Amino acid sequence: MEKGINQYIKEQFGLKDIDLRTYSPLTFAYIGDEIYDLIVRSVVVGKGNTRPSKLHAVTSRFVKAAAQASMMEAIEPLLSEEEADIYRRGRNAKSATMAKNATMSDYRKATGFEALMGYLYLDDRFDRVVELSRIGMQYYEESGKQAPENRKKQETASGDCKDQDFCK
Repeated sequence: MEKGINQYIKEQFGLKDIDLRTYSPLTFAYIGDEIYDLIVRSVVVGKGNTRPSKLHAVTSRFVKAAAQASMMEAIEPLLSEEEADIYRRGRNAKSATMAKNATMSDYRKATGFEALMGYLYLDDRFDRVVELSRIGMQYYEESGKQAPENRKKQETASGDCKDQDFCK
């Protein structure tokens, strides 16, 4: 069996395996936030070479709490019992902070989403992280749930973006 990204990192840095049942959902969310961000950035850069400000604008559409909460509508029915439990634990975790541009409901759902991403990553199930991210991102794009300012057309940088719809 091919080793996962997390296992490879552990081997390279001499980290021990730790029972994931001992981790808090906010720890899962901490790493899940970055894993999901890496996926989104990889997709955005893969869609076309353009200005960093444009890359950031497109990335921001997908990583904000409202977007992650919306994506959960699509992926929650697809979760196993174990995954649904991790999501619920993350959603119900009491965080000391809240995103400044999110409702409490969206922020909690986003924390659950990030906890799920982090758990799957730490469990070396990166393929599942990517699968759920793809389904969620596709749903979010197709559902039109983005804020109006994110739906309007934006100029593309000298035609460098390969996917004009994505780079709007």
